[in-house]
Amino acid sequence: MAELNTLARPYARAVFDQARAHTALDSWSSILELMQALAQQDKVKQLFSSPSLTAEQKSDAFIGLCGGDLDQQQSNFVRLLSENLRMPLLPNIAELYEIYKSNHEKSVDVELESAYEVSSELSDKLSKALSKALDRSVSLHTVVNESLIGGAVIRAGDTVIDHSIRGRLEKLGEAIL
Repeated sequence: MAELNTLARPYARAVFDQARAHTALDSWSSILELMQALAQQDKVKQLFSSPSLTAEQKSDAFIGLCGGDLDQQQSNFVRLLSENLRMPLLPNIAELYEIYKSNHEKSVDVELESAYEVSSELSDKLSKALSKALDRSVSLHTVVNESLIGGAVIRAGDTVIDHSIRGRLEKLGEAIL
């Protein structure tokens, strides 16, 4: 996975810089989401790996699958990826692009996984506290997971804060062994 991200990073960065320069962050985001979904289909993966098709045929077929939603720059991007045999990197490129976009917008998606339903008042307080701690606007999504027994797990990007009873019991079990 790390190797794929290493290969995808320059493409994601170039797309992000281009989108930011043309104030098209959201349109590129939605197009990359579409491309990512298409690229993960088995038939499309077969298309990418087909030795009987030229890079131009692969890119034209993929652009056709996008149903006319691509503008000229986005079509050129697909052609560039196809020429460089990088079409399978589309999911990684889309993922990295979203990271660049959220860093630029100073926003972060946070998932709060708790054993019980969280009140809107507590959710608002937590959102404000996380926003202040992370220095970003926070979009909080709550999920109920009864297997946590009690407490909560907070995920914000690569950061995971596990204050669940289950997590503490697992740590205690590891310490005893």
